[in-house]
Amino acid sequence: MDGTQMSCECGFLQGIIEGTSAPVVILDRHLRHLYVNPAWCRVTGVPAATFLGRKLGEVLPDVQTPDDVLIEVLADGQPREVTLNGTTRVPSPVGRRLWRAVFHRLEVQGHVVGVCGISVEVSNLRQYLDDLENAHQRLALLDAAATRVGTTLDLQATCAELADFLAPALADVVGVGIVEEEFFGVPPPPPGMIRLRKMKLSAQPELQRHLRELGPDPYVDLPRGSAPRRCIDSGRPWLANLASDELLHKAVVEPEHVRLFRAAGVHSVLIVPLPTASRCVGIALMMRIGASPPFSEDDILTAQGVAARASVSIDSAHRYSREHTMTLELQRALLSEPDSPHPSVEVATRYLPSGRSVLVGGDWYDSIALPDCRTLLVMGDVMGHGFQAAVAMSQYRSVLRTVAASGMPVDAMLGEADRRAARIGLDRVATCLLVLMDPQAGTCAAATAGHLPPLVIRPNGSTGLMSLPAGPPIGTELGAYEMTTFAFEPGSVLLLYTDGLVEQRGVDIDDSVRALTTLGLSADGSLEDLLDTLLTQLTNGMCEDDIALLAARLSPGHASRPHASEVHV
Repeated sequence: MDGTQMSCECGFLQGIIEGTSAPVVILDRHLRHLYVNPAWCRVTGVPAATFLGRKLGEVLPDVQTPDDVLIEVLADGQPREVTLNGTTRVPSPVGRRLWRAVFHRLEVQGHVVGVCGISVEVSNLRQYLDDLENAHQRLALLDAAATRVGTTLDLQATCAELADFLAPALADVVGVGIVEEEFFGVPPPPPGMIRLRKMKLSAQPELQRHLRELGPDPYVDLPRGSAPRRCIDSGRPWLANLASDELLHKAVVEPEHVRLFRAAGVHSVLIVPLPTASRCVGIALMMRIGASPPFSEDDILTAQGVAARASVSIDSAHRYSREHTMTLELQRALLSEPDSPHPSVEVATRYLPSGRSVLVGGDWYDSIALPDCRTLLVMGDVMGHGFQAAVAMSQYRSVLRTVAASGMPVDAMLGEADRRAARIGLDRVATCLLVLMDPQAGTCAAATAGHLPPLVIRPNGSTGLMSLPAGPPIGTELGAYEMTTFAFEPGSVLLLYTDGLVEQRGVDIDDSVRALTTLGLSADGSLEDLLDTLLTQLTNGMCEDDIALLAARLSPGHASRPHASEVHV
């Protein structure tokens, strides 16, 4: 190859290297620059002359260089890929820049003279991959929130689930509050203010000491200039990274709380609204402390996503709580309190609604004072649930009160109630148990219309189920009820109940009823305590069906000797 041809080829190669958009550098054996092409100068913002004779770290101290890898290339001649990252004098929208480079060893007549590197910037690809990873993490967090927040229809529990999820997933301290719209027993907030009910404050265990000093006040009234109020009014998040005391005061409202949160190390605050389609039901206030970084834009998006999903559950729980309270009041209004029995009879009652829904039901109880110191005890259960069952229950209750005034025997009372229910067109049948307590005779007369047998608890600790002839439910027009009279000693307790007390999935109801005799219930003590003990043992506060209970006891000194024809139980 002659000199002219070599010169042309060198010129051709130089044109390619200097015209390419890929940065190219040549380093000597001491990793000092021998050559940089224009592309690298444009990327770094540094003239070529500044590089010559100097190492990369001397020119661009914020760019990390893999000198150890380049030394290996010089030693064994094997090309290697390396990563360069850092910041240059040319601003970049992605912040720290990233390059992938390949370095080759250069030799002249068998002598190693240095290395040549060719690189390509992959900052945008890295940013894309980081954004994709953040999106995956955000979706995973939202999926986790969907399974951990809103597991019940209890408002307090739902807010606690949200606070406990956000701390520590997105913050070190999280407070959840809901907008209070009803004010019972307390003055309303001043004009122009919104009252927020504090539902849950969650934090890492080491912060609990500081949070205990916040005080027991369950409410805070929000003025228009406060950050939580702005979130509620606008539906947009509020952020204060590395907040001043003034900004922190806007977030927590109470001035004395600023000192407590500062003592805990709080430096950044993010407040997100809890929105629904029609309104904002509350806020989640998040704080970061100590070495935790300030909130990022991705944190805000994630927090908003969690809050949006949680707010639906909170709104549902809030509406359920309000509707449940209203329906319980309606149930109590329909059920009302039973009449006062004669002084010789002590009565206690309980009504426990089903934990499955807010629907009222058809269970009822009653005690009706009759002439000659007698008291009629009533326990009934209309088929089904809902307002129709509750209305039917009220009608059955009225019918039985009217029939009871006639003074007829309990079996005749059931027969007359059955006929009247058919005449007024009640479309739901009801089971019913009547027990007529006669303190002067020391007896009880009972008849059942398809209802479960009452339980007798005696002063000596023994218990037994009263055996009564079966009869059809009232409302069927089948009639044919029978009365049983039995001796009832003073101090004994008679327990009437509906099937919600004993029904269990997969267990025969007759076995469940017989199990009542094994609970070790005592006739001593108050009837109120007896009913509480019974409900605690069998329901633990929750039940699959409505439960109505009535306990009655004949006071000592009011019973006479039973007649020979009476049945003892």
